[in-house]
Amino acid sequence: MAETSLRLGLNIDHVATLRNARGGTNPDPVRAAKLAEEAGVDGITAHLREDRRHMVDADIENLMQTLTVPLNFEMAATDEMQKIALRHKPHAVCIVPEKREERTTEGGLEVAREQNKLSDFIAPLREAGSRISLFVAADMKQVEAAHRVGADIIELHVGAYCDAHAEGDFKLRDAEFESLRDMSTYAHFLGLEVHAGHGLTYDCVKPIAAFPEVRELNIGHFLIGEAVFRGLTPAVQEMRRLMDEARQ
Repeated sequence: MAETSLRLGLNIDHVATLRNARGGTNPDPVRAAKLAEEAGVDGITAHLREDRRHMVDADIENLMQTLTVPLNFEMAATDEMQKIALRHKPHAVCIVPEKREERTTEGGLEVAREQNKLSDFIAPLREAGSRISLFVAADMKQVEAAHRVGADIIELHVGAYCDAHAEGDFKLRDAEFESLRDMSTYAHFLGLEVHAGHGLTYDCVKPIAAFPEVRELNIGHFLIGEAVFRGLTPAVQEMRRLMDEARQ
């Protein structure tokens, strides 16, 4: 049986993007995280990139000291990030692909070709007590490889589905949707916890939220953008309402 509960994780990276555009300390991503906690999110996601383009080391330190909800620490599979994760021991570590030139994470992690490397990389993180999540495309080969290397969780990259919906390419959207649905079911069958994220908006979240196997949605850029117009708390609460409706 699939779980019925659905958690909402807020990615606060782009509060830091706004802060860094001018320098200084405002807006503070940790303050955003605390507001989101009060609004009812179940966790906070933060991606510490190699180039520190948004979150910086001090943000992770402050989040670990301040949060009462779990921190999902997104990172590339590098020695530097492993050391940082081992120092902080966040609730979860989500390993993502990372390229310096990309604006945002493009595509899922290549797990199948990097099984040995990833198995060795995640072992000390698991021993330190962090849950291991791998950000992957809805591809059977990658889902099976994630299971083999010992991940606890896969986070399905739903960006292609979201982009196709926004562009009105409903044939592509529906094909992506079917792949996501199939891999949600398959990953759950393998014993992996299933999360989903990247590009979700009010307009496209409900079909993904309705997947009974999905336990968590991680949403960032859209909600931080929406907060400019309606405030962070109402933005989060509206997403929560839509997610809850999808599960009824």
